[in-house]
Amino acid sequence: MSNVKQVKLGSQDLVVPTIGLGCMGMSTMGALNVYGEANDAESITTIERSLELGGNFLDTADLYGPFKNEQLISKVISGRRDQFIIASKFGFKIDDNGTFDYSPDASASYVKMAIERSLKNLNTDFIDLYYMHTPDPNTPIEETVDAMANLVKEGKIRYIGLSNVDAETVRRAHKIHPITAIQSEYSLFESQVKETGLLSTVDELGIGFVAYSPLGRGFISGDFKHPNDIPEGDIRRYIKRFQDDNFYKNLELLNEVDKIAKEKNVTTSQIAIAWVVAQGYVPIPGTKKVKYVEQNIEATNIELSANDLKRLDDIMPLAK
Repeated sequence: MSNVKQVKLGSQDLVVPTIGLGCMGMSTMGALNVYGEANDAESITTIERSLELGGNFLDTADLYGPFKNEQLISKVISGRRDQFIIASKFGFKIDDNGTFDYSPDASASYVKMAIERSLKNLNTDFIDLYYMHTPDPNTPIEETVDAMANLVKEGKIRYIGLSNVDAETVRRAHKIHPITAIQSEYSLFESQVKETGLLSTVDELGIGFVAYSPLGRGFISGDFKHPNDIPEGDIRRYIKRFQDDNFYKNLELLNEVDKIAKEKNVTTSQIAIAWVVAQGYVPIPGTKKVKYVEQNIEATNIELSANDLKRLDDIMPLAK
């Protein structure tokens, strides 16, 4: 068992490893091949290895599959629920057949329905950290958080989180019930949450921050040298960072990060993860492969000096 450091996520006593495991890529979403083909057996082996190394913080959502990702995780946690910290999400309207069109629904009635379905799919009595996946313009955040607070009282969830929200929404939500964690995209190649004041807001309020896509949706791993290297149907083909001139500009910046990685005899991906951890935030890189989960967890032990962080920050603002 690796000695992965534990950190308090937020101010409500939730303790997690300094790194989590994003499980989204372990399940395709309908016709959309999110991050390549998924293989359940390989994914289960990867989760098992993560647990062995102390990485027991798993991130999923009802949308992934839909439902298939939670059902996959249920197989791993069966009979040893107490060994895992499970985060899941709701907020996109999905019917019981798994049909969805990405329309949001965070109404109180949908919260009640969604939690029961997720508990069933995960085959558990409670979810450790339950996020609203996306803002719902038709439902005040106060209504959503009040409904989630009732789930805490009922013991169905332990802590409340919000994902993909702005600073004002966080403040309004936090007045209704303490918010434990905010989850948003954050990496060397995506700093919007810093520019909009979201990070300073969560720091001020004592809310934990969980960074998804800390490897720039795979860009930082350096596997892609040309936009056409991205498989057909892969969601990354539709993201600006991976298109045309943006791709090549970011490739130049990645080479700068790589110089720092070579100095420390680690990979660029490990530097990117260490950079998030050094700021006191919890990255949840997604992977389906054992070798990457091992590398990602090892990255939490990398020490970055003040000079290292400055060099990385000097690279980051240019990357869009």
